Amino acid sequence: MKELLRSADLVRMSFLEALLAEAGIEALVLDRNMNATWGAAFPPRLMVDDEDYAQARRLLIEAGEITDDTQR
Repeated sequence: MKELLRSADLVRMSFLEALLAEAGIEALVLDRNMNATWGAAFPPRLMVDDEDYAQARRLLIEAGEITDDTQR
């Protein structure tokens, strides 16, 4: 699995999961509940399968959710 982005905004993460699911890309949010325990030290990570990474990244760029220069 590869990481697309990290965000402490759980509403945004849910939106991105739904956006990817609509495109047929299965996503997983890791560390979703760590904010409650550790605060911003462990922001949730949006992960996708390696083979879906390029398509998922393009989709998030087109949706304006990440920029083309975002490192990941």
